[in-house]
Amino acid sequence: MYQIALCDDETEELDKAEKILGTYRKHHKTCDFSIQRFTDAEEMLQKVLKNEYAPDLVFMDIFLSGRLGIDVVKELRKMGNGCWIIFVTTSTEYALEAFRVEAHQYFVKPVMEKELFPVLDKLFEKTGRRQKKYLSLQTGSRIHKVLMQDIVFCEAQKKSQCFYLADGSQLEVRMTMAKIYDLLAGSPEFVKVGISYIINLDHVDSLNTRELQMDNGEKIYLPRGSYHPLRESYFGYYCEEEN
Repeated sequence: MYQIALCDDETEELDKAEKILGTYRKHHKTCDFSIQRFTDAEEMLQKVLKNEYAPDLVFMDIFLSGRLGIDVVKELRKMGNGCWIIFVTTSTEYALEAFRVEAHQYFVKPVMEKELFPVLDKLFEKTGRRQKKYLSLQTGSRIHKVLMQDIVFCEAQKKSQCFYLADGSQLEVRMTMAKIYDLLAGSPEFVKVGISYIINLDHVDSLNTRELQMDNGEKIYLPRGSYHPLRESYFGYYCEEEN
């Protein structure tokens, strides 16, 4: 089930958005989603921060009480949340800035079904190919259920391997890199970098011939000969995503 967040400080606007989504659901019986409404963006951010809520799609107003929706999305991105963002607002003023925070769409109110429904079709089609997958990792006597999209990279460290996660935490496990790669092999976003790293392409901020900059602030220095195959994997992955 997809989780959709509606974030607007006007209850009337939340009602309109929920009604449109209700109509969409009637015409798409196989599309299963829940809706959560927020008149306070901070409430949503706190739930995401505490891992109590993980929206797949957020409808965000630009002009919220006391802050801009753009800034709310920036905070979501800093938390490692890569959900789809649709801005719904009264002005085109922030359209360019919206796409800098990787918004998928920007609508000026009122939103019409004929404009929104094709966008939802495309989003659900894409996210349907990338349903949430988990990895069970054991540290000592404890087993952790880790969302695979939250894995930034894995690093070999002598007899153990360390997983770096989007929330800044790390998990050290007693597994071989070969075994870990076998577990991740079905997910095209994970690629090997040399013999010491497995990285998640979704968390790459930038790369050059010498290093990778990950979106958690970590740098990975590239072993000799690894840049060109990594570059091919990177562009191949993102070109396929666009199709």
